[in-house]
Amino acid sequence: MTIQTKHRRGYSALLACVLLVLAAASCSKDTKAAPTKAEVTLEPGVYTVDNPEVFKLAKVETRQLPNVLNANGAVTPDVNRTIHVTSQGSGKVLDLKVRLGDYVKKGQVLLSIYSSDLAGAFSDYQKAIADERLANKALDRAQLLYSHGAIASKDLEVAEDAEAKAKVDVRNTEDRLRLLGGNPTEPSSLIELHAPTSGTIVEQNVAGSEGVKSLDNSPNLFTIADLSQVWVICDVYENDLGDIHVGDPAEIRLNAYRDKIYHGTISDISRVLDPNLRSAKVRIVLSNPDGSLRPGMYTVSTFRSRKLSSRLVVPSTAIMRLQDKDWLFRKEGPNQFRRIEVHSSGETSDGMQEIQDGVNPGQEVVANALDFSSSVAEQGK
Repeated sequence: MTIQTKHRRGYSALLACVLLVLAAASCSKDTKAAPTKAEVTLEPGVYTVDNPEVFKLAKVETRQLPNVLNANGAVTPDVNRTIHVTSQGSGKVLDLKVRLGDYVKKGQVLLSIYSSDLAGAFSDYQKAIADERLANKALDRAQLLYSHGAIASKDLEVAEDAEAKAKVDVRNTEDRLRLLGGNPTEPSSLIELHAPTSGTIVEQNVAGSEGVKSLDNSPNLFTIADLSQVWVICDVYENDLGDIHVGDPAEIRLNAYRDKIYHGTISDISRVLDPNLRSAKVRIVLSNPDGSLRPGMYTVSTFRSRKLSSRLVVPSTAIMRLQDKDWLFRKEGPNQFRRIEVHSSGETSDGMQEIQDGVNPGQEVVANALDFSSSVAEQGK
């Protein structure tokens, strides 16, 4: 091979390398991603947009508003409308006619008990009746003899005293018989326990065929509550007690009815603090005509203080809920926005949301945070 041929081949190889480098550079330029219209800049949470005019802005305002306090609680029966049902006599349950949660009417039979106490009371009553009859005959005979001078006055007085004592025994045994649930005209060993009032059975401590103990060592068999009016009992910590007063309105929300707000008033604030929670029990009275409020339901009560204080507010739509936190987008420059975490509290009647920090009065924020977030996410793809 000649020297000239070697030079030609070297030149061709060099030319091929140059073309390959140029082609690679051209491909790299063509495949480079075009700049996005919205992108995160130097630090996380800061966004630059090419068309900021499409996003409506709102200014952070300052208003004089009450302090908003939320307190957890539960629905309970109204104690003034609750009656505990007990049996005065011991025995064995023969027939249980109602169960927990049943609605009962006044006078309705709840259960029947075979009671030796009642049997003994009937026996004592019948003996007292027999003794009174005998004492009455003895008195009639003594009066007849005394009228004929056959006995002294002291003998007549003894007969009168015996008759008076016999009548007392009759009254006492009859009262005990009625207290146990018996009827003096219908001898029986069965105690029929009747509902003393109309309402719902909210507690049951007896089952069929169980033994019922005497009154001194037995819990109440049933608890009947009129649930047309109920209480909401919630805990308010001691450092918040200065913001609430008896008679203040309250808004109550329940997990069972998320779209409904119940309105009541504070009827009582406990004068004794729970030593463990450092909180006081606050009672709210609620009307419950349809029975939708059931004892044991969890509640969140909202109170507003009588004293007003300066609060920051923004439109409710300016706040976005993400990862259990509240965020808004604050304007930083002509086309730059920063995502700020805020702590929101109550909402005003005109759709403004109270916030505690993160922004200052007069600053501008995106009026609809959700739309802004969706648009930025879409443009950044």
